[in-house]
Amino acid sequence: MTGDIGIEALGDHEYLVSFPTGGEAVFSRFQASEATLAQLSQARADEKRIVAETAAYLSERQQTADLPPMIDLDDVAAAYGDDYLEELGRRLSTR
Repeated sequence: MTGDIGIEALGDHEYLVSFPTGGEAVFSRFQASEATLAQLSQARADEKRIVAETAAYLSERQQTADLPPMIDLDDVAAAYGDDYLEELGRRLSTR
C-alpha cells in the first residue's frame, strides 16, 4: 500500500501523509526527532522512506480514518515496540 500513500515534506522532520480511502483522503502529520530517526535509519534509508513505511505499517493495523491528526514516530515505537522496529527494519532492507 505504500505506493498509494502520499508523503509531502513540510520541513523540520515533519511530513503531511495522505491515505486514500474510497474517493477521499485522510491526512495525518508525521514527525520524528533526530534521535528516533537515528535509531530507525539502521538500513540507511532516507527519512521520507521511514515515514512512508511507518504510514503503511499503521494502515495495515488500523483504519486510516481512526489515525490521529499528528503522529510522532517516538509514539509509534512506544506503542508497538519491537514489532514495529523489527518490521520497519525488514521493510527498509528489502525494498
